Amino acid sequence: MIKQNNVPVASVKSMSGYLAPLVRDMQPSGIRKFFDLVSASKDIISLGVGEPDFSTPWHVREAAVHSLERGNTKYTPNAGFYDLREAIAEYLYDSFQVPYEPKDEVLVTVGGSEAIDLALRALIIPGDEILIPEPCYVSYSPITAISGGIPVGIETFAKDNFRLTAESLQACLTPKSKVLIVSYPSNPTGGIMTYEDWLPIAKIVEDNDLIVISDEIYAELTYEEKHVSFAALPGMRDRTILVSGFSKAFAMTGWRLGYACGHSDLISAMLKIHQYTVMCAPAMGQVAALEALKNGMEEKDRMVESYNQRRRLVVHNFREIGLQCHEPQGAFYAFPSIVSTGLSSEEFAQRLLLEANVAVVPGDAFGLGGEGFIRCSYAYSVNQLIEAIDRIGNFIKKL
Repeated sequence: MIKQNNVPVASVKSMSGYLAPLVRDMQPSGIRKFFDLVSASKDIISLGVGEPDFSTPWHVREAAVHSLERGNTKYTPNAGFYDLREAIAEYLYDSFQVPYEPKDEVLVTVGGSEAIDLALRALIIPGDEILIPEPCYVSYSPITAISGGIPVGIETFAKDNFRLTAESLQACLTPKSKVLIVSYPSNPTGGIMTYEDWLPIAKIVEDNDLIVISDEIYAELTYEEKHVSFAALPGMRDRTILVSGFSKAFAMTGWRLGYACGHSDLISAMLKIHQYTVMCAPAMGQVAALEALKNGMEEKDRMVESYNQRRRLVVHNFREIGLQCHEPQGAFYAFPSIVSTGLSSEEFAQRLLLEANVAVVPGDAFGLGGEGFIRCSYAYSVNQLIEAIDRIGNFIKKL
């Protein structure tokens, strides 16, 4: 019994009955479950979290510090500082040949995740079907469901390097299909899409009057092919909400700065929700993001080269210990198959953690096509990666 001013107050034993059933029954993120296990343990090597092991470049941090020292702690315009929006538009045009008007086609958000949430809430009418190629980032389906939409997974396969094919997309279309979410380079597979891969997808999008949410947070992390933005395809700019941010390429995960770009009508709708929920992204984070775009490309290139070296090391070593592993062309994840062990992805990850002190994420956490794989981030030091894969190899031998 809880007491308030020494007077007994009856407590509610469970709040479950008050919760919205959709939220109450929603499963926690498969990534976070393993992250929490690791954070509570010692001597574990974690390959589970998709976060750069680099610190944010010093000059970017310094720009934020100086802005604080100058007292730049007020609200910003809802859409973000204009000079940042201008820099984002310039960057996207120079890098990926997609033009946007900073005034009304660029919105600065609290991470790319907020941008995806805003886009879905602005678009979904309850019952709309949202097409999602899988395996994919764990948030797309839950956010879709929370917004009243119906997530429809489209399975992709290792034999296709986890690319979305026109045949697979066509097979999942119904009269209720409204939005296609694409995310290349892919988390968790490292798969990419080339210009030629995108062309038949763009035709289906146009023929079926779909809107596309293109999550391009890993756009700068490609290794042998330059990233192709879906919005750069003929006729696709106005049908696409391009989502990205600063977390991965500039090692700014904790700053929570992202953005969305698209047709002014779409961005205006998203801005309304943004105004009433978070109001604006943090001022000091926006200053840091502007500095990253203006002066951070050399550090970004050095980080990408380091990831590339680790990528080759990890793929080679996984194959050496007997795990099939397609070669990721983007992001910083390897997605090896563990089918040969006879264990499910969940069993493999659980036992690997308990018996070998290595944390990975089971592939089934990422939806269709993920079973039989594990996701391993290579955004860790070379020594950690070598030791982790040695432990995985020894674990497999014992099996």
